[in-house]
Amino acid sequence: MTRTVGTRVTMQQVAHEAGVSVSTVSKVINGRYGISDITSAHVNDVIARLGYETSLVARSLRNQRTNVIGVLVADFEPFSTEVLKGAADAIRDTDFELVAYSAGGRVGEHVGWERRYLSRLMGTLVDGAVLVTPTVTDVETHGAVVAIDPHTGSTTMPTVTAHNLQGARAGVQHLLDLGHTRIGMVTGRADLVSAQLRERGFREALRSAGVPVDESLIVPGEFEVDVARASARALLDRPDRPTAVFAASDLMALAVADVAADLGLVVPTDLSLVGFDNIPESAMAEPPLTTVQQPIREMGRHAVAILIDLIEGRRPDDLHHTLGTDLVLRRSTTSPGSPTA
Repeated sequence: MTRTVGTRVTMQQVAHEAGVSVSTVSKVINGRYGISDITSAHVNDVIARLGYETSLVARSLRNQRTNVIGVLVADFEPFSTEVLKGAADAIRDTDFELVAYSAGGRVGEHVGWERRYLSRLMGTLVDGAVLVTPTVTDVETHGAVVAIDPHTGSTTMPTVTAHNLQGARAGVQHLLDLGHTRIGMVTGRADLVSAQLRERGFREALRSAGVPVDESLIVPGEFEVDVARASARALLDRPDRPTAVFAASDLMALAVADVAADLGLVVPTDLSLVGFDNIPESAMAEPPLTTVQQPIREMGRHAVAILIDLIEGRRPDDLHHTLGTDLVLRRSTTSPGSPTA
């Protein structure tokens, strides 16, 4: 039998190729009784050879399950990509499959996107979903849902987050320990609780060290590279520029590094930099970026593990997981005025 590329193999084609009835193929696919082991093995060989796949919608109507988990993101960027890797880790030894769904970062989709996506997918295409940094958590759905780093913070929905406050304090404390007292910050989105906690950690670290908080050195980044770049230029182009900058994400820290290079500043000799996340790009930068590592991949793995428990009717002992952060020291930080990195 020849198959045209891009066409879907039908159950009728499988039956014809295997020399059995369509009902026999259906029984094999659904694991029903009355089919010999030899016939079942033969039909499964034909299914594998032809690449036959049952429709997810048909499967859900038949079994009330698709065994598919959805990961819903506003955009595919380094954070969500690492979450997806963790989600893939979590389903590796299970019968579940994974589908990723994104808005493509369209501005008009920022608020409430998860409600629209869940209504499209839940019940017919996926058995449950992981929402990555959802803007709202008061979503009504007929399936299990877990949120990673929700904008609104605490919620009755199961969640997985990182210790943002402690992580930020550790990053800023590192700069203080090096002798920096004029430290700037590029903040994240004001509506995101994790960003608020990172700014709070920045402020608390300075106050604990007896260093006054200079509000003029705190500039918006919005977790957007272009915004961070513009704010960094204004921050670093002033005569009383900071000697160090803590950014609420690695991408924004790398944007600050680019602006510093444009202005003729050398990292870390002229400017020390600390980021947050520890995305792969941070280790590949020159110099490699000192950063606060939140276990993004582990967050994806935990979220899917909780979700599978909920789908299977098991209630996890803890529906709200907060994972620890670690300071990763690299070559983007040094003492102020140090001649070498």
